[in-house]
Amino acid sequence: MKHKFKVVVDTIPLLSQRTGVGRYIYEVTQHLSQNDQYELDYYYGHYSKRLLSLSSFSSLRSLKWLVSKNVRLKRFARKLIMFSSRLWVPKYDLYWEPNFIPLQSIKSDKVITSIHDFSFLLYKEFHPKERIDYFEKYFFSNIYKSDMIICFSEFTKQEVLKRVDLPEEKIKVIYHGLDHDLFRVYTDCKTNLDLPEKFIFCVGSIEPRKNLLGLLQAFNSLDVTIKEEYHLVLAGFKGWKNEEIMNMIKVNQENIHYLGYISDQELAKVYNLATLFVYPSFYEGFGLPVLEAMACGTPVVTSHVSSIPEVGGDAVVYCDPHEPEDIRKKMLKVLSDHDLQQEKRTKGLNRAKTFTWERSAKEHLALFKKVLEH
Repeated sequence: MKHKFKVVVDTIPLLSQRTGVGRYIYEVTQHLSQNDQYELDYYYGHYSKRLLSLSSFSSLRSLKWLVSKNVRLKRFARKLIMFSSRLWVPKYDLYWEPNFIPLQSIKSDKVITSIHDFSFLLYKEFHPKERIDYFEKYFFSNIYKSDMIICFSEFTKQEVLKRVDLPEEKIKVIYHGLDHDLFRVYTDCKTNLDLPEKFIFCVGSIEPRKNLLGLLQAFNSLDVTIKEEYHLVLAGFKGWKNEEIMNMIKVNQENIHYLGYISDQELAKVYNLATLFVYPSFYEGFGLPVLEAMACGTPVVTSHVSSIPEVGGDAVVYCDPHEPEDIRKKMLKVLSDHDLQQEKRTKGLNRAKTFTWERSAKEHLALFKKVLEH
């Protein structure tokens, strides 16, 4: 009988609403589960053989959402997870931690950790205090348990080399992929969402790092005729430190529409319907929404910082996220030039084809094999 490696994956992020981290974990793990070399367990605070889909509802997911709204409950939940996981501790050949910090309670011969970015260190003001406290306490003390580090851009790899004392050969860049069956050009874009006829679109959690404040300032400074023709549509769950952003949305409800959290199916349709996608984030470890928009044939204006140029290449128009006036100019440039729109649409579609979850999963599998056989 062929030996199977016992592998455990931390899937706790799948209990939350869909984020980039959750999408990454689900897509890669789904491919791993189809490989007969591995016997997979999923860790949700308890060990399970079942991989939660991103769309499925569970009582655990509902409970995690409620707990996340209360800082004290969240701290207690983390301690409870650590304690309960010690009651029965299986031993694995490999533990893959896809979300920054290897858990002390999971026992394995080898550990691979995915680091998404260093915003928790470089932009502390963008995060809730309890998250920063957690990272400061556990990240650097736990990261050296890793036999290999995965990051998602050359930019993040260089950030790791600056801040983590590990040799370069222990750091592997694997780009994210995309669900091309979902994020594509649609001929039928019917949706139940109440959308304006023409609009500029932005998606992301309502929190400081996404620079929605800069986008709102840029949009509000457009001529009235432009704002009347092209409304601004925002989507994403309400994150944190968002009071000023939400107030600006409320004051400008005539031209600004906030959809809240929407499903991936709805998101793909909204990308298709948008005249322009704008993503002026201050900092990204990859920038998945830029890739999603390109795959849907939507012209993109996005930041020229961090990892985003690795995703966008020459298929997007870049802006300075620290200058609302530059965001405004670049939006106007694309909106007023139909030839430029078509050029970026074509280049974006071609570039997006090179990013697939199949390719990403194969690179993960090759890395797992290398680590296990070392």
